[in-house]
Amino acid sequence: MTADIPLSDRLDDDDYPAYTMGRAAEMLGTTPAFLRAIGEARLITPLRSEGGHRRYSRYQLRIAARARELVDRGTPIEAACRIVILEDQLEEAQRINAEYRNRTEHEAPDGPLPGGS
Repeated sequence: MTADIPLSDRLDDDDYPAYTMGRAAEMLGTTPAFLRAIGEARLITPLRSEGGHRRYSRYQLRIAARARELVDRGTPIEAACRIVILEDQLEEAQRINAEYRNRTEHEAPDGPLPGGS
């Protein structure tokens, strides 16, 4: 599968699982146990290599970094994961709303609304 995707596309893809667990933990300044814990809390689900090793994307590392910030401030890991999930859902909902508003503004008729005077 990887051979089918050009290298330049893989390097630019935020969702491409490029980082091993060890490298991801090193980049985040945490431990592999932390990454396993947020996986168990279903914050992120790493992809698996053919050998069964966990692989993380840049997007997943950003999510994990946010959870780590909360945990470092004393938030229990389960609560931190829930907060990050809700923040991510809110951001997505706001993006969808903005797209919808933008689309309806461009599609709105120039005249009065039906039923108006």
